[in-house]
Amino acid sequence: MAAGRTEAPGATEDEEATAASEPLDLINKSVVKATVLLSELARHRNGITVTELAQAVKMTRPTAFRLLLTLEQTGFVDRVDNRYTLGWQIARLGRLADPYSGAVARIQPVMDEYAVKLNETLGFAMLRGELDFDLIAEASGSRMLNVSHHYVGGSWPLHASASGKILLAELDRDKVEAALPDRLPAFTAHTITSRKALFRELEQIREQGYALLDSELEEELFVIGCPVRDAAGALVGILTVNGPTQRLKSDSLPEVINTALKAAEDIAKALI
Repeated sequence: MAAGRTEAPGATEDEEATAASEPLDLINKSVVKATVLLSELARHRNGITVTELAQAVKMTRPTAFRLLLTLEQTGFVDRVDNRYTLGWQIARLGRLADPYSGAVARIQPVMDEYAVKLNETLGFAMLRGELDFDLIAEASGSRMLNVSHHYVGGSWPLHASASGKILLAELDRDKVEAALPDRLPAFTAHTITSRKALFRELEQIREQGYALLDSELEEELFVIGCPVRDAAGALVGILTVNGPTQRLKSDSLPEVINTALKAAEDIAKALI
């Protein structure tokens, strides 16, 4: 060790135990704010000014500027003509990281808890692009869902899945038009195949904050889809509650929807 320098000792077992028992006292608020900025930057591929960014995340401009300056110096943010974008370090670390293992470890206890509360099958889909998602976690109550289309790693049509509808509802009309095939294929007699009807449903989803799927992908399959958002309000995933139409589409549906929305909020907190 060089003269005149002292090295900070590593955390002791007692310190680690304290960190585990008192996480709120040890959270660095500046780091949290920096992650909020990065999440918002991900929504602006063409860049955004510091003023616009501060307004979007409800942060003061001086605070946002200081954080962006630091992130720029470390390669996590790039700046061209006063417009900021995600930097090369984000891309490099993204290639090295396991995309889902950490997220699953955080959300699985929440999924298990609400699967017991609802006594239904829950799924969580993580976004990997504006119109792409992967189902990465499931949990089931005592009443198992026995359908062929629900398993981790599966994929579903945008217009005939609760997760797909949530994604489409995030986009403007032109992007939705571009994302849909020329003809919307029918999977059951109840599948929405009219663009006009689909646009009406997407508007309803935006207003109510959740999506419903009623025998549109598979007969007698009812799904509630709830958006999971980060601290900046960006969509990061979708929680679904899946069960038979006869059981879910009942007088208790409003209560189930409210519980599902609360579960989505708790998953969002777990991902922070």
